[in-house]
Amino acid sequence: MDTQEIVERFAEESHPDVLQEFDRASLEELVAKHETPFMVLDLSEVDFQYRSLQAALPGVTLFYALKSLSHPELVKRLKSLGCHFDLATSGEVELVESLGIRGDQCIHTHPIKKDKEIRRALQFGCNRFVIDNMEELKKFFPYAGQAELIIRVSFRSKQAVVDLSRKFGCSLEELPQLVETAQQNGLTVIGLSFHVGSQSLTPMTQANAVRSSIAAMKVMNNVNWKILDIGGSFPVSYQEQVLPIADFCAPVMEALSEVPDGVEVYAEPGRFISGPSMIELVSVVGKAKRGARTWYYLDDGVYGGFSGQIFDHAIYPLAPLKPFDPTGDFFPSVLAGPTCDSIDVVAENIELPDLQVGDILVGKKMGAYTIASATEFNYYPKPKVVVVEDIFDPDTVETEA
Repeated sequence: MDTQEIVERFAEESHPDVLQEFDRASLEELVAKHETPFMVLDLSEVDFQYRSLQAALPGVTLFYALKSLSHPELVKRLKSLGCHFDLATSGEVELVESLGIRGDQCIHTHPIKKDKEIRRALQFGCNRFVIDNMEELKKFFPYAGQAELIIRVSFRSKQAVVDLSRKFGCSLEELPQLVETAQQNGLTVIGLSFHVGSQSLTPMTQANAVRSSIAAMKVMNNVNWKILDIGGSFPVSYQEQVLPIADFCAPVMEALSEVPDGVEVYAEPGRFISGPSMIELVSVVGKAKRGARTWYYLDDGVYGGFSGQIFDHAIYPLAPLKPFDPTGDFFPSVLAGPTCDSIDVVAENIELPDLQVGDILVGKKMGAYTIASATEFNYYPKPKVVVVEDIFDPDTVETEA
């Protein structure tokens, strides 16, 4: 492999989002103040992602999926932008309630719930719930007149990185029986929902699901349909390039043009808003030559901030903080996490310039399903989160959380 091929491979596989000098200067200031590993939540990026998606889905009410990243400062920023919230647990109910968010600004989308979770959500003022099967429907019999039900339908997508219709959703054939049973027991069905999968690489499954859901609504005209919830799926670029959000949403919006009058459209973005909003800075704490490769041991790994590589199938763009010569030598390398477990490897078989103990690496687009699923295995603490208004503004306000 010649030098140019190595440079191109490093750029494509290791860190397509290359740091620029302006980035480095700002990040070096943060490193001087905070011990690694730490994550940086950029609220200006939250603004940008939310506004970009809202512009691509005009008229659609966005319910942020808290499970992707539930940091209170992010939630407060989204509240200020007029965002609504997608809840799945009583813990999430308590979070948004503590931040002054009302129940009528939320929907409860977990298809499987304990009775006490239903009661807690109703107490909070959230009365719109998702169900997808007969056993779950029966749990709502005692709450006729209080709860409004949205039935989740399964639309499988092979083009989604995380197939969320594998675990949840009824078939279109099951839908009439669920509606009939609900109505016979005094329950109000108000809508349909679906989620074709997280990090979808094509919008067509979602667009087709919209059309199928609309067709089902028109056939079942004994229901006063009020809501069509199109779920999430909106992708971000990690190592691979994805469609710009306006292009991704165009076919979806075309399908939504057929929505019957009086039906509101909801969406449940998580990753698209939270993913690009956070980076992580980690240090090289060890270095060893093992066979033909150099192993670099970092102070965080897949049990911590990089947990999304295990649970979310994401590979994050990584770059050294210190400047390096793109025409210089690159070497076969491994980036390993700090724990005693051999599965704790962040990246294998990548080409890196020669790094030293103490060097800093920057992981980008690490907001979604990272700190949310991080553990404290081996008693390594989770990375702290530093909140900034704009990571590259020299006058930014900075807080720790």
